[in-house]
Parts: sequence; C-alpha cells; structure tokens
Amino acid sequence: MSPTRRKGLLLALLQGGLLLSLAGQLLLDRVTRPRGWILTQPVDPHLPIRGRYVNLALLVPAPEPPAGQARPWSGERLVLHSEADQVRADLAGPATPRSRSLAATPQGNLWRLGPSVAFFIPPEGADPSSRPAGEQLWVEVTLPAQGPPRPIRLGVRRGDGPITPLELR
Repeated sequence: MSPTRRKGLLLALLQGGLLLSLAGQLLLDRVTRPRGWILTQPVDPHLPIRGRYVNLALLVPAPEPPAGQARPWSGERLVLHSEADQVRADLAGPATPRSRSLAATPQGNLWRLGPSVAFFIPPEGADPSSRPAGEQLWVEVTLPAQGPPRPIRLGVRRGDGPITPLELR
C-alpha cells in the first residue's frame, strides 16, 4: 500500500471515529439525561434557502422571583429541569455556572429561551409549524448537562388535552 493511500485511510478512519463518538454521545444523553415536552413558537429563520427544518423558539413557564424581588425584564438566566414530563425552569443562582444555564426573555407569563432550535423534517412531510386555531405545537427535548435542549420529536396539544406526538416519517 502506498504512503498516500495509507494516509488517506488513516484520515478516513479518524473522521469515522469522530462521527461515531459524537453519535454515541448524543445517544447516551438521550438515554441517561432527563427529557420533557416544551411549548414552542415557530420562527421563520428568514433564509432564502432554508432547507427542510422548522426553527423553534422554546417557551417555559415563568419561575417566580425570590420574595421581595421584582420580576426581571430580560437577560435572566434559567436552569431547566423535567417535571411530570414537561420542562420547567428555575432562576439560576449566582453560584450556577453559565454553561449550565440559558439566557431567557420574559414573554407574558412565559420565558423565551435564548437559542432557538432547529427540528429537521423529511422532504415529503408537510410543515408541522402551520397549526389550526386551538392547537399548540410542542417539542419533546433532551436536557443535556450543558447547552440548549436537543429536540427529539414534535407533538400537538389541543386545548388542555394531552400532547399527541406527530408522525412525520
């Protein structure tokens, strides 16, 4: 085998190993980390070629501020946790590392998390972000130890009923 082929094969094996380690980490997080449903607000990313994904802003119920403290207006940091299959938020304390909290902005009685997430949809599927009146789009997410939630699947809630997962595949 020539030295050039050997180097090419070594590079291919290295890239394959990196890809497999990332896939393994994501699968491990999905199995071991908490998960829950979170309300979404579809956002058009305003890109000329957007591909087949829906950009989702994540909305969580507003945590109550400590007694005697006014509700902050923006730039607050939240820590997410799963409670009864839904994502809830608590205000991050001064000792909470920035890597374990997310920036949020109040939006009524909800908080909009700073980074939106992309949910990729199949080429033949309809756009799930267009919902009739009375339906809310929800996304089931994995809550990693650091960083924004990772989307798993979409669901719809009609009124106060249960969340029904969408079959997009």
